[in-house]
Amino acid sequence: FLRAVPSLLRGEPFRPEGSRGILDETLAQGFGVLADDADREIVIGAYCRPWLADVEFRPLAPEEFASFDEPGFVKIAVSLAAEPLGEDSSRFVTRTRAVATDAEARRKFRRYWSRMSAGIILIRWFFLPLLKRQVERQAST
Repeated sequence: FLRAVPSLLRGEPFRPEGSRGILDETLAQGFGVLADDADREIVIGAYCRPWLADVEFRPLAPEEFASFDEPGFVKIAVSLAAEPLGEDSSRFVTRTRAVATDAEARRKFRRYWSRMSAGIILIRWFFLPLLKRQVERQAST
């Protein structure tokens, strides 16, 4: 929804597509799968200019991701993992890493992150309990 605010300010209608789940939602935004260890961990990634109002996430093939260095972008990799805690329990772990492709992109990203990080972190803390309830419901059926 927050990414839709610029469009709303231009008078464009908001069209929520419903809840597709965290992975499907992120892939629909333009991320691509970089690695997949079935039922344990998936790593997704994209390159973008997150400081722009209308961010366009673009996927890269796994073999191209590490070496991609076109100036003016940030590469973002996100891991979603289930770490076993015992026979009947696990812990959900997500890690996000970002790296700029040049000094100017790094400067812009740092400025963006200094303004937006608190909100992004709060959104994650808000949605993690929702995700937990969804997973626990699915596991019980």
